[in-house]
Amino acid sequence: MAESTFDIHLVCGATGAGKSTYAENLAQSLGGLRFSIDEWMQCLHNADQPSEISYDWLYERVLRNCAQMRDIAEKLAPLGIPSIFDCGLTKKEERTVFTKWAANHGFSVQLHFIDIPTNVRWQRVQKRNTERKDTFQFEVTREMFDFIDAIWEAPSPEEMQTYAGKQITS
Repeated sequence: MAESTFDIHLVCGATGAGKSTYAENLAQSLGGLRFSIDEWMQCLHNADQPSEISYDWLYERVLRNCAQMRDIAEKLAPLGIPSIFDCGLTKKEERTVFTKWAANHGFSVQLHFIDIPTNVRWQRVQKRNTERKDTFQFEVTREMFDFIDAIWEAPSPEEMQTYAGKQITS
């Protein structure tokens, strides 16, 4: 098992980048716990979605779930168990919520940026939609994919430097 000097690992990237697979492998190698927003949403909320789904409806639940994940991570860090957050972290503002929380608790943070070209990510999503294997939680439509791509904010060089950033390109 690999040693981790970080309490908190934030995995970010656009839709189809491979965040869930990467985060699961990282959790296994570190002996940590992966928190997957897709899994939590599928288990706790997706069955209750309104017929006409809205971003506001989804995002409010994402925020509540992430707060609960952070509460659990607060209990894991003193036990030496790293927490790996596979929560999209689509915008800098979302990553800042996590990094400020970590700083307030004295937790060390490493940012993992999965940086994959759009065409490759869309191919991966189509394959995942068809195969419905391990990381499949729900079908991602082209409209959903394009929406997230339009709001995606890659980490800046400063953000990567501040949080011991690791950029993954394959």
